Amino acid sequence: MTSFKPLVFSGVQPTGNLHLGNYLGAIRKFVALQDSHECIYCVVDLHAITAQLVHGDLAGQTRSITAAFLASGIDPKKHIVFNQARVPQHAELAWIFNCVARIGWMNRMTQFKDKAGKDRENASLGLLAYPSLMAADILLYRATHVPVGDDQKQHLELTRDIATKFNNDFSARIGELGVGVEMQVGDESVNGFFPITEPLIEGPATRVMSLREGSKKMSKSDPSDLSRINLTDDADTISKKIKKAKTDPEALPSEVEGLEGRPEAENLVGIYAALAEMTREQVLAQFGGQQFSAFKPALADLAVEKLAPIASEMRKLEADPAYIDSVLRDGGERAGVIAEDTMKSVKEIIGLLDN
Repeated sequence: MTSFKPLVFSGVQPTGNLHLGNYLGAIRKFVALQDSHECIYCVVDLHAITAQLVHGDLAGQTRSITAAFLASGIDPKKHIVFNQARVPQHAELAWIFNCVARIGWMNRMTQFKDKAGKDRENASLGLLAYPSLMAADILLYRATHVPVGDDQKQHLELTRDIATKFNNDFSARIGELGVGVEMQVGDESVNGFFPITEPLIEGPATRVMSLREGSKKMSKSDPSDLSRINLTDDADTISKKIKKAKTDPEALPSEVEGLEGRPEAENLVGIYAALAEMTREQVLAQFGGQQFSAFKPALADLAVEKLAPIASEMRKLEADPAYIDSVLRDGGERAGVIAEDTMKSVKEIIGLLDN
């Protein structure tokens, strides 16, 4: 049985500075996947305008995300790094997927409900339909795997639903043209053009919370800069933010169960574990029984060791926008070759004439 070539696709929106949560939850995993997979990493600038059309410096934010990719260790020569708008087939395939997806599917997307809020009728059509664009991002390259967090699992399920419906609707035509791949879906062997993309979960999820309130997720939009560690923060700033992080008066417990009901303690222990690539149990075996006055300096030193070099390299890269643009241009050209080949087949399958 033939199969799809293993390929990882993922993207990051250019919406403000990246922070520690973005790094631990996504970018560090992107870097690790390079050793085992062929990877395509995209700055999804078309997604950035679904909720907010007017940006102060969308181009600058796109370059900043690219700089973060490169500074963290993503290799743009071995893999593909580009911004979405350079490859028009993303939007072209998204329109076709708008015609594949059902309105009921879109109405069930919880992120639309969260982002639209109470003023749902005033949300952009792009915000409602952006999961269809996300499906196009992935399936344009016939990606077999996508690293996902909890907040994106529903969108990957939609991607799988769209691929399944397209494959089923055009199964005869796919077979006639000989452009399909035989694959296993559950207990059934089927012939399809698009893969049923699988989630890629690398180790335990890292959920990084605000340094000012342990029950809230670390966010770019929090008005307090002390709530987050930005990837552009220098060593002194990183150290200051950790030392000012909210804690409670109790000593660190020696067992993980002792973190229950202590969100700030749980968050700082989790950050240490993620940066040191340890389990929380190992962290507490080392620091259990100690006060935060001893733990915070150790965490600050570790964070500076891991993050300050990335910040330094980002500043160097951002000072050379021409180089960043050359990386995006090269990646866009390479991505475009794959995208054009996919769209040629999609148009043949549907019966759209374009030559």
